Amino acid sequence: MDLRKRTWAEVSLENIAHNYRAIRAAIPEGCKFLGVVKADAYGHGAVAVSRRLEALGADYLAVSCLDEAVELRKANIGLPILILGHTPREFVSELIDLDLTQTVTCEAKAIEYSQEAVKLGKPLRVHIKVDTGMSRLGFLTAGPHYDQGIENIVSACRQKNLVPEGIYTHFAVSDEPGEEAERFTRGQFALFLSVIDSLKKAGISFEIRHCANSGAVVHYKETCLDMVRPGILLYGYEGGGALDLRPCMRLMTHVSTIKYIDAGLPVSYGGTYVTGRRTRMGVIPIGYADGLLRSLSNRCAFITADGPAPQRGRVCMDMCMIDLTDLPGVNLESLIEIFGPRQPADVLARAAGTISYELLCAVSKRVPRVYID
Repeated sequence: MDLRKRTWAEVSLENIAHNYRAIRAAIPEGCKFLGVVKADAYGHGAVAVSRRLEALGADYLAVSCLDEAVELRKANIGLPILILGHTPREFVSELIDLDLTQTVTCEAKAIEYSQEAVKLGKPLRVHIKVDTGMSRLGFLTAGPHYDQGIENIVSACRQKNLVPEGIYTHFAVSDEPGEEAERFTRGQFALFLSVIDSLKKAGISFEIRHCANSGAVVHYKETCLDMVRPGILLYGYEGGGALDLRPCMRLMTHVSTIKYIDAGLPVSYGGTYVTGRRTRMGVIPIGYADGLLRSLSNRCAFITADGPAPQRGRVCMDMCMIDLTDLPGVNLESLIEIFGPRQPADVLARAAGTISYELLCAVSKRVPRVYID
């Protein structure tokens, strides 16, 4: 262990490769694979993950914004990259020069992108996003908005210098159990297919139709169409058991200090935990500035070689405390797994009242990533 690394995240690129192959095997033959690497590949490191996906034969990548795409191009990632969020019209020249694909979510943005592309005398590749029930981004098409939505998409696709390569939508509850979630997801899919059919009748067709996110890849294989967009699934979470997926990140730290605290004394800010006995307390150098959620205070344990060590008191910015009274074999510099193979991030997520996505993305930039192949 490099003791300069107070806390570190081990990222298994081999597990990324395993998950990629497992997802590939589960989707229809010929279906393209888009790896979602936004938010620094859900905390795993976008450049390293994208390089591995490119070597494995992925077809596309997706990021949230232009800055994330620029990072990949600067790292010589050559795969097509779809920007899922908004890019201001002032950066259309950069989109074109870097050979990026831009999402178009409404007619007004299509017109703006077209005007800039015409000025440059170059084409801009775009994907149309349809709002089928997420109520976030995309052309409105549900209920009374259908006819106007179709008209607006046709107009967007016919704007000069735009190349409408793809069309997609996003499922809101494809990863949720129950009949209501299934009904809603199937309704979204039916609306999406209807939109595609209406556009085809209007003379508009697309090379790539995609809507299957992680939940749909696992639960709704019929939605895979021309391409799938696994995000959290690629990193080994959310329904991964059905595909034998492997979590790819192990968040590690070590014991930096051990002290004995008498019974009846408060621990950490606010005194939210009071020792019930003479306690052998360990201090570990990880806190909410590293991405350990403060909401986990007094609600979890971390894993040592000798078993779980309960976390005590409020999580601080740079450190927190663990109870080692019943773990005499755990000493200074003993390794501590926050989450990983022995304690999946899902366990801590449930304790914090959140989802694994948040824990993975929360691991901050000051935590070095150590890549394991």
